[in-house]
Order: sequence, then structure tokens, then C-alpha cells
Amino acid sequence: MSDYQYDLLIIGAGPGGYEAAFFAQEFGMKVAIVEKDKVGGTCLNRGCIPTKALMHSSDVYRDAAHGAALGVEVEGLHANRQRIGERKDEVLDTLRNGISGLIKKKKIDLIQGEGVIIEPHVVSVTSPEGGNVIVRAKNIMVATGSKPFMPPIPGSDLPGVVDSTELLDMGAAEIPEFVIIGGGVIGIEFATIYADLGDHVTVIEGMDRLLPIIDKEIGRSIKMTLEKKGVDVHVASPVKEIKKDGDKLAVVLTNKKGEEITVKADKVLMCVGRRPNTAGVFSEALLAKYPDLEDGKGFIKADENYRTPVEDVYAIGDCIGRIQLAHTAAAEGRNAVAIMNGAEPTINMGTVPSCIYTDPEIAVVGMTADEAKEAGISPITKKYPMSANGKTLIAGLDRGFVKLVADESDHRLIGAHLLCGRASDLIGELSVAIGRGMTLEEVANIIHPHPSFAEAIMEAARL
Repeated sequence: MSDYQYDLLIIGAGPGGYEAAFFAQEFGMKVAIVEKDKVGGTCLNRGCIPTKALMHSSDVYRDAAHGAALGVEVEGLHANRQRIGERKDEVLDTLRNGISGLIKKKKIDLIQGEGVIIEPHVVSVTSPEGGNVIVRAKNIMVATGSKPFMPPIPGSDLPGVVDSTELLDMGAAEIPEFVIIGGGVIGIEFATIYADLGDHVTVIEGMDRLLPIIDKEIGRSIKMTLEKKGVDVHVASPVKEIKKDGDKLAVVLTNKKGEEITVKADKVLMCVGRRPNTAGVFSEALLAKYPDLEDGKGFIKADENYRTPVEDVYAIGDCIGRIQLAHTAAAEGRNAVAIMNGAEPTINMGTVPSCIYTDPEIAVVGMTADEAKEAGISPITKKYPMSANGKTLIAGLDRGFVKLVADESDHRLIGAHLLCGRASDLIGELSVAIGRGMTLEEVANIIHPHPSFAEAIMEAARL
């Protein structure tokens, strides 16, 4: 190993970092992870897991509140907000302990502190106590993730305007009048949670529909679903400013009719995107030497093999600005480790599923019909309404569909768009089908269980 202390030093102990470390062990590499906060990264500590823990509690409360239609009547139903928050923290502690235990079991060194790459193969680590050590590694991987972006809206710095991290720190505190700026994935999930717990929620989106990056029909359907829960939804409505109004906040927006209106709030959640968490990862001297290392917005420039302009420095996950999902970072980390060991990457990055945990759930993978047309492919679309699915009627999920997109020339599946119960579980089957180049006929001829949400995939393929 020459004068290197490690074969691989990873900065960041999120899903991308720890999955890369575990995989590197299989190549016999000596590995260390530098982490300035808690293991698990954004996903475990400030994102996917805490949000879904809160959502599971709100799901149970919602189902109990509407149980009379199913013959389940509950008297004195109460959402214990403090206990909901405590359970969320218990879930996080359990998962963090599991990851820490695996790191220790696999004999991976966990170095607590903030890592700065000062030159190729060399990282300076400053501990929380202020101590400093220099670590040398044959390969370095940056997996520092992302953080919430706060747009320059006047008043966004007022007390009571929070980002998703701050909101999760509040647990499930009651917010009688809750305004969410941003109708993307994060905003829609929090709108679902707080509406189900009984708070009045307003969602404001500057673009002309919710979830603007996915299938249009899903965006329209989820808007109707939220409105049915009592959520006020304003699309094509940019926010002009946020003002203090007594003990409330006043959000001033211009609606799609061009009218200026004001919405009162106890809290305002700002969730209009994320930015790379790369400040301070590279020394000023290194950035001066490699001016093409970052793109001007803080994203690290990495090629198709995750190599940066700096010799033997790799970057993966949210900080390179591609698909910002935990499972994408984990896959990129494993592929990067394979590359640095001269092996062929094995994970197919062409089929990345994405899930949104609304009610019902949303899950997508591959192309929409419009994207296929833009790529020069003539698409055919098969759509099966979940209103004809027995399990959907049993569960009381009255809206949704399974939509499959295939290449007209050979019926090869190229996209899937689900709005239904257990969509986050079902999308894995369709990811495999797309990744393996299966046709509609091949999917249709696989027996699916009945009654199940999954059989809707088979029925859609048969149409």
C-alpha cells in the first residue's frame, strides 16, 4: 500500500458512502469513512426515513379516523404528536446503530470530523474538538450529499420559515395553518402527512402543475387527491414575498389568474430544491489548481466513471447533480468502487425508480410517452384503472392507475408510471422488466397473485 494509510477514503457516511465502503471490502481494500455528523446521511437523518416514519403514523391515524366506513369505529381518537415524533427518533436510532455496527464489524475505520481534500491522495480531517490529522489514501471518494436550498424570496429569513431539516426536527408538532412553498416530492409528502393529522395545509407551486418532472396525469390526479383531503393547492402561482402579520406569517403570491392574494400561516416550509453539500470539501489551493472541479453551482464535475479532474478522486451521489436519490447514490458508489479496482460496473444506471409516498403512493421508472417521442421513439401506452382492481376497492383507495409505456416497434417496455397502493413495492418488478428488455407480452404472460395490487401490472400489459 506504499505510504498510503488506506486504499480508499470516503468523505460522507450516507447511503452512497457506506455502501461503497462495504463493497470495497469485497475487493480486499482497506477503507475509512470520514463523517462530520451522524452516519446515515440525509436519507436516514434528515430525509427519507424520518419522513416515512412520520407518514406511517399519519397513515394509521387517517385510517382510524375514516374507519367507520369499514365497520371500525374508534371513540376518542387522538394524534399524540409528541409520541409520533419520539417514535420517529427511535426508528432513526435503531437504523443508525445498525449501520454503525456493520461499519465496525467489517473493520472499516470511522473517522469523526470534517474532511478537506488538500491535494491528490491527501485529506485533512478536523475533529469536533478541533484536533487535526492528515490522512493519505490511494483513492478518495466524495459522497457528501446535498442540503435544502433556500430561494431568495423576500422574507424567507423570517422566524417560522423553515426547511425540511428544521421541520423534521420539530417531529410532528401541530401546525394549524401550514403553507408549503414547492409542489415537488418533498412538499407533497409533507402536505400528505400534516393534512392527514388534521392541520390545514396550503401548497404553492410556481409551475403549472404539481410534481412537474413526472407524468402529467399523475400530477393532476395527486392535486385532486390532496384537495379531497382539504389541502388548498395553488399552481402557476409564484411567491412574491413573505411578511410578518402579527403572530402569523403572510405569504403573498400571484395566482394563475394574475391576482395577488395572501395566505396566512403559522409555519412556512420552503422546499424548492436542494443544493450540493460541497462547501469546504476541497481546499482553496486545490480549487485554484483545478478550476473545472466544480460547475459554478457547487456540483462536482465527474465523468461517466465518477472520476473528477483530480487524480484518483471520485465523486458520487447528490453532490454530482444527477439523480438525487439514496438508492442512486448507493448504486453509484458500488459502480465507482468496481471501476477503481479495474472491474466492470454491474449496476444498470439506466433504470432508476423513483417513489413518492403519498396516498396512494406514486412510483415511476423509465420514460414517459412524451420523453419517448422526444427521443425519437414511437410509444404505445397501456393504462389500467385501479378502480377495477379488487385489492384497491378493499383498501378504499378510490383513485389511481398503472400506466405502461412501450416501444411500438417491438413492444419492449420503456417506462412505467404508477399511482396506486404499494406502488413503491411494485415498481421494482417493472424496473427489472425494463432493465431486462422485456416486452408487454412477456409481462402479461407472467401469472400474478389475486387479489393483489400487483395484478394490475399484468392487466395493463394485457390491454
